[in-house]
Amino acid sequence: MKNKVLKGVFFACTMTLIIACNAKKTEPAVDVEQIKKEIQAKEDEYAATYNAGEMKNIGYYAEDAITFAQNQEPFVGKAAIIGYLAANIDSLSKTNKISYTTKEVFVSSDGNQVVEIGYYKVVDSANTPVNTGNYMTLFVKRDGKYVCLRDMSASDMPIQ
Repeated sequence: MKNKVLKGVFFACTMTLIIACNAKKTEPAVDVEQIKKEIQAKEDEYAATYNAGEMKNIGYYAEDAITFAQNQEPFVGKAAIIGYLAANIDSLSKTNKISYTTKEVFVSSDGNQVVEIGYYKVVDSANTPVNTGNYMTLFVKRDGKYVCLRDMSASDMPIQ
């Protein structure tokens, strides 16, 4: 009898441990559509700032951000990225405008990291595309706001 009780207690303890260890942990739910809207708003703000030629006011990048530009070494740090953007704004001409469209977002389970896949378009004053392409951006949440930590883009226009 004593042996059966010990076996029963041992079995119950083992089953309790197995069930407890296999219990699913519930992650806080993230609203992917809301985050996508938030990222699109960041892209809209970025385009408006860029189109106004006010690169020094851009709040898009983290201080330790890195931008991978085509046919160039990466630009490391917010100051270097802003310098690159400011130097190239004249090559776009004052009448060209850029816009960004968020196509997809991949959000971490806690919502603190977002990978964005998007499309950009540069048009002239007649609304004719001058350059178009795709981009990928890694956002991280710092101090409650998303900032760009890494980004890269690729034109889909033919090489001239």
